[in-house]
Formats: sequence, C-alpha cells, structure tokens
Amino acid sequence: MTSVLRPLAVTCLAICSVVAGFSADRPGINSDEKAVRPYTLPDPLVRNDGTRVRDVAEWRTQRRPELLELFAREVYGRTPAGRPEKMHWAVTSVDRAALGGKAVRKEITIWFTEKKDGPKIHLLVYQPAGAAGAHAPWPAFLGLNYYGNPCVNPDPGITPSTAWMRPTAEFKIVNNRATEGTRGAHASRWNVETVIARGYATATMYYGDLCEDRNEGLNRDVAALFGTGAVEDRKPDAWGAIGIWAWGLSRALDYLASDPEIDGKRVAVHGHSRLGKAALWAGAQDERFAYVISNNSGCGGAALSMRNFGEDVATINRSFPFWFSRNFRAYNGREAALPVDQHELIALIAPRPVHVASAEDDSWADPRGEFLAAKHAEPVYALYGKKGLGVAEQPPVNQPVLGDAIAYHLRTGKHDINAYDWARYLDFADKVLRK
Repeated sequence: MTSVLRPLAVTCLAICSVVAGFSADRPGINSDEKAVRPYTLPDPLVRNDGTRVRDVAEWRTQRRPELLELFAREVYGRTPAGRPEKMHWAVTSVDRAALGGKAVRKEITIWFTEKKDGPKIHLLVYQPAGAAGAHAPWPAFLGLNYYGNPCVNPDPGITPSTAWMRPTAEFKIVNNRATEGTRGAHASRWNVETVIARGYATATMYYGDLCEDRNEGLNRDVAALFGTGAVEDRKPDAWGAIGIWAWGLSRALDYLASDPEIDGKRVAVHGHSRLGKAALWAGAQDERFAYVISNNSGCGGAALSMRNFGEDVATINRSFPFWFSRNFRAYNGREAALPVDQHELIALIAPRPVHVASAEDDSWADPRGEFLAAKHAEPVYALYGKKGLGVAEQPPVNQPVLGDAIAYHLRTGKHDINAYDWARYLDFADKVLRK
C-alpha cells in the first residue's frame, strides 16, 4: 500500500440529503461525489520518521504507539491511564425470570471514587436465562444508550434514570428528564430479545452519566473527577466527551470481566452515531474488547475526514465543541493537514474483528468514506495474516461482506440502528466470538 490511495470505483448509491435533521446540501457541505477533492491518506505502516513497518513486532512496539499518541493529541484528547484506584461496584438488583422468563436482568452501580455521591454509572445487563451450557460464560455486547437504561426495553423492572438528558418530545424527555413514556423508546435500536435468543448477553449504560452531552458536561462527573476544565479552558490536548464516553466503556468492561456469568474475553463494544465514535476509540485503546462495531459513526468515527464529504471537521467542531480535543480544531477546513485519518483508527483495532455499517440515506455520515476507511485498514490486518474485508469495491445495498476480520454492510434506510443491522452484527459475532 502506498501513501497515496486512489479512490475505489463508486458503487451506485441513492443517497438522501437529509439525515437526522441535518442536510448535506447546506452551504459549504459537499454532497457530490464528483466534488470530493483529491487527497493523500497517511500510510498506517509508515512511521513518523518515514521508515516502513515490516512485521507485527514493529507495528506493536513502534507504529501502534505512535498512532495512539497522534489520535490522543490531535483528535480525541488524552485518556487517563487505567481505572481509578477507588473505583468499586455493587449489584443492586437481579431478576432471573426477566422478559417472561427468557432472560436474567442485572443492574450494577459502578462508582468511580469511594464516595457514593460521586460520579457513577448504572449498568444494565441482560443475559440468557438458565445455565450457559456450551457457551459458558456468555459472550456479550456492550454499548452506551441515549435516554437512560429504560429506553432499551419496555421491561418495567428497569430502574428509571434521573439524569439530565437532551430534550426531545419524540422520546418523552420532559424538563431534561426521562419519563415513563421514555421506557422502551429505543427498543428497536437494541433488539434485546433477539440478542438473548442468539445466546449473547447485552449490557448498556446511559452516556450522560459519564458526560452530559452539552458544554457543561466538561465541568461535571467524570470530567470534573480528572480536572478536565471548561470547554474553552481545557489544555489543547485534554479529552472531550467522546474520550470520556470511550473511557466509560472500558470501566464497564472492568465489571463485566469480573462477572463469572459473562466472558470478559468475548465482549463486543458497539455504538451508533456519536456513540459509534466512542466505541471505535474505546476499541482502539482497550485491546480487551474482542469485537468492535461502528454503526453510522461518520465524521470523527469511521468516515475518512480527508474526503470532505458530508459532515466535515469544521462543522462537527463548531456544532459540538466539547466532543473532541481543542487541537482538533486546527484542522477545520484543513483536513489534508491531519497527521492521521480514520482508516488508521480502525487499523488500531487489528487483529481483532471490526464491523463498520452505513445507511443508504445517511450521506451526512459519508457511507463511502466509512467503507474506504475499513478497506484501507487492511494492510495492518495483513501483517497478522488476515485479509480483512477481502473485497475491492463497496458492496451494493443490503449485500453485507463478512470478511475474516473486517465486516461491512450498507443497508437501505436512514441514520439509525435497526433489526437488519443487529442481524448482521450477530452473524459476524457467530463467526468471531463463538468458541
């Protein structure tokens, strides 16, 4: 692979211009494939000093640390090392006949300090009922949710969230708080019963318990615990919300690895949209995650920034100045100057399996850019003797590619996660997580 990557042939896509309330036809936003500027991607196998990585040992000891440093310094901000010394947890409820007897439901509170009134998260776990049998302990999916744990399933036994939430009438968030009307509001995005029936556990927590999705979040909870500072007062390489959410996923994995009914070595981390960005960054940093899933994560997630298609670096930094490091703003309108791009983020997951998913009507997230990032991570997977995707072109709509280590699918529909997506993730999990 050379450092100049030629664009692959364009698959015929019918792309809608409106995604989740955003329009790719806004002034200054490119939604025309023919208008993508020529770009040169950094080669993931060329070190900062220009020397080429020749084998896995050089990748692990030399190039991989360089890339992690570049992403931390220039994009996501620096993550504190390890878990807090005083972090502890307690199982607060267990129902071994949940979901009509099909599942075991557990609720766990994880405190990040010795204080019960300090920053904490509430983890919800569903696992198949009964003994795990041949699959003992259970492999699991872990992801953050948008509206508190009750949003993932209408189960009345899930403890309500009292945390601040972004307002939305659709999901019955009133005065920035969830209501009973929020219960099950995102059930279609979680497919809990389907995951359980396939022999997997599923775990989730509210992302706002880690960092509220607003500027004020950097003055509270986990950000305050580490003295992050206000949005504009942070150090240039201090982390933002994406980094904090990713860190929280690793702390949830700390608990899951301790649960004798969950296989901590077979945990998949997943996320949709902004939480897909967090899942990728978590999976890149924390090699304990066995399988990493990005669903429609777009700019700052799976999509190549240098393509300048759909949401770009300047737009995302202006819209969400608290998500990334302040250093990332130096690349507003200057994506070509980035020392890294998202194919290298995916490459950091190697040799572990990764699944990138796009939606046909989600031009804002740049489906083609998401595919290209997965494709151009392949040289690092090749060091490990893996083909990665194993295809040259972006697959047609609803024709998933499940490679030996990288999977990709483009489905019909909008910016969302649905039953089709989950069926593909479970299919790949059956391939890469089953014993």
